[in-house]
Amino acid sequence: MAEMSEKYNTKCPGVKRLMREALELAEATEEYCARPLEDNLFEWHFTVQGPKGTDFEGGIYHGRILLPKEYPMHPPHIILLTPNGRFEVNKKICLSISGHHPETWQPSWSIRTALLALIAFMPTPAEGTIGSLDYTPEERKVLAKKSKTWVCSQCGEIASLLSSTAAKPITEEEKTVLNQIAFKGEEQTPKPPVELVQEVETQSLESTEPSTGFLDQLTEILVALLVGAIGIFIYRRWNHFTASDTEL
Repeated sequence: MAEMSEKYNTKCPGVKRLMREALELAEATEEYCARPLEDNLFEWHFTVQGPKGTDFEGGIYHGRILLPKEYPMHPPHIILLTPNGRFEVNKKICLSISGHHPETWQPSWSIRTALLALIAFMPTPAEGTIGSLDYTPEERKVLAKKSKTWVCSQCGEIASLLSSTAAKPITEEEKTVLNQIAFKGEEQTPKPPVELVQEVETQSLESTEPSTGFLDQLTEILVALLVGAIGIFIYRRWNHFTASDTEL
């Protein structure tokens, strides 16, 4: 941290906040650990344990957290590197606590909050959201076993990064925050009720009927005028030839 103090402006709110969080997360736990890269305070690597009682139990998953210079006013981007069957690897995850949803981010949230939210979201349905996968339970369990031997090019074997130390209990405030995140997390555009869709479709059909009838009437009128014009032309030509024959 001393090197970080020399490299970055410690008076900057974002730097001050990240250095404080780095101290708070300095000791690894059995559930998660996270620390900044040695040469970049704004990129962190993290490791989380798969939630117990789920398809991810026993798995160890590693990823990156990319923090904007405006942190904590702007949210971080979260990227998983270990194949897991829930989130695409090397792709920014779409959560209300990530950079995909800056409108729902709150400066009071932290990297620990992001890690807790990520763990909570692993067993939830993918529902086609950005960066999500919907592998079968069997596939996820196989990946959970393989994850124990996964190696990060910068952090080494991820299985050794976690410890046996119990994580700090989740506070009531954090529970409230996680519930909010869980509610808003992977929002999609809400689908209208079936009744509303049917009503809209009925209205659309009804609204097109008068237009179709008008076009049919217009077509009939044009055809009638065209036939009439042709009839007049033929009649005049016939009269012209008749008059010529009479003169002769």
